[in-house]
Amino acid sequence: MLLIDCPHCGPRAQSEFAYDRTLDAIVQLAMVPSDAMTTLYTRANPRDWSDELWHHRSGCRTWLVVRRQTVTHAIESVRAC
Repeated sequence: MLLIDCPHCGPRAQSEFAYDRTLDAIVQLAMVPSDAMTTLYTRANPRDWSDELWHHRSGCRTWLVVRRQTVTHAIESVRAC
């Protein structure tokens, strides 16, 4: 289980959050609206650092950008959107 350090509530268990998607998927969806479904399901899944969008649903209800290593699940930073 991940421990996500919410900037408003402090360190919290992953179960309090809802994962949405990576930020690169959001940018791709905004750039190519006609191919939105294709872009969403054929995006790259690199083994590296990834900026992800999470929602603190059981706490402050803030949307957060979590920078996470996709192989080790280490979290480098957390910031509010």
